Amino acid sequence: MLKQFSLVFFVLIACYVGVNVRESKHITKEFEVNAPASEVWELCRSLGLKNLVARKLKNVVQSVQVLKGDGGVGTVVKTTLVPAGISSYTEKFTVIDDQKRVKVAQGLEGDCLAFGCSVLNLRLEIIEKSQNSSIIKYTVSYTVKKEFKAKDPKPTIQKLEATIQLSKEYLERNN
Repeated sequence: MLKQFSLVFFVLIACYVGVNVRESKHITKEFEVNAPASEVWELCRSLGLKNLVARKLKNVVQSVQVLKGDGGVGTVVKTTLVPAGISSYTEKFTVIDDQKRVKVAQGLEGDCLAFGCSVLNLRLEIIEKSQNSSIIKYTVSYTVKKEFKAKDPKPTIQKLEATIQLSKEYLERNN
């Protein structure tokens, strides 16, 4: 009886997860960088990119605060945007895979979570193209709450693209 219940429970969970996955929307972009994948990954894997953004994008970012952690899995970071205090985004690093050069951050508050999304995740992948060239690929996945579907809220990717462009320029200048 327990095996039957477990099977039914598993099927119900799988169906629920499957429905949620189909309802997720994705935005994917790639940027080529003239720098080795190992250097790009080293900048992106922990807090290096966040610190670079805080130093170089003062017209966009007021502050970057580490609320918890040291840059590894479980780290929670709050980014406050300019003008001061108007908007902020808090995320938690959920995956850092040094073998695959993949980092995943889960949005906790801010951005489209504040106006209609129930889930917001950012997946960053560094792909080796050649010895001195790589690709920064990001995928933003989000799910819109049913009551906001007509408004079709989307995450703001302009700040993310500015961050990727900054990292590209920084890495190419220092390579």
